[in-house]
Amino acid sequence: MERVAHQAKPGTKVALSTASVYPENTAAAFAIAARLGYDGVEVMVWTDPVSQDIEALRRLSDQYGVPVLAIHAPCLLVTQRVWSTDPWRKLLRARDAADRLGASTVVVHPPFRWQRGYARDFVAGVGRMAHETDVRFAVENMYPWRYRDREMLAYAPGWDPTEEDFRHFTLDLSHAATSRSDALAMAARMGDRLGHVHMGDGSGSGRDEHLVPGRGTQPCAELLHTLAAAGYDGHVVIEVNTRRAMSAAEREADLAEALAYTRMHLRAGAAAGGPDSER
Repeated sequence: MERVAHQAKPGTKVALSTASVYPENTAAAFAIAARLGYDGVEVMVWTDPVSQDIEALRRLSDQYGVPVLAIHAPCLLVTQRVWSTDPWRKLLRARDAADRLGASTVVVHPPFRWQRGYARDFVAGVGRMAHETDVRFAVENMYPWRYRDREMLAYAPGWDPTEEDFRHFTLDLSHAATSRSDALAMAARMGDRLGHVHMGDGSGSGRDEHLVPGRGTQPCAELLHTLAAAGYDGHVVIEVNTRRAMSAAEREADLAEALAYTRMHLRAGAAAGGPDSER
């Protein structure tokens, strides 16, 4: 299979979220990741049956030579019935998938406020699960929901996981833009518990944009430089919105640009040995 030629890779692995190819499917994500030279994929478990099938995912990984580096548990509104309606059962199945596929991380969102029992036990429960496995349960930063001039707090205990004592975090830069948070300050609060990064950009418009990095206002380059200089041992996952692409070729061009940008700034940070403010 022909692959795109690349410069030497940085030490940090860069993966493609299967959500980044939507409306194409999970199988297409493996094929695109292989063609573009990604180090692996993060599987978004959603309504696509293949994303829910561990053996199908293993076959795709073997077929394309693309490892599964992370599993995104089915935490979205559209996946409320995927892998059971019990949120704890979902996390157990995500951990099992990660174990069987050799993935190091399970990404999980904070509960919705209406999931009262789950929300009440979430911090302690995730803490217990984190100590039962080598798989990282990395809780992701979210954002308040906004409508016109009103703001609704949809997540409990809250959309900012750094306010709780989780063992590992996922930092999503598009979500940071939507919440109008300082992403670098959030990364600093996460410290050495930052175990996973969703690389995308945003303009701070209030919508979760997931732009190709470099096309918004978020400090994507600065964060990558800082991570590389600090010897970050997690993965960076390209999670961008390509649903408006007019063709498969345009989608792949966006995903190739995102990969090149991310690797370039990881290399720059590692070479400089410290953070660099260049964008």
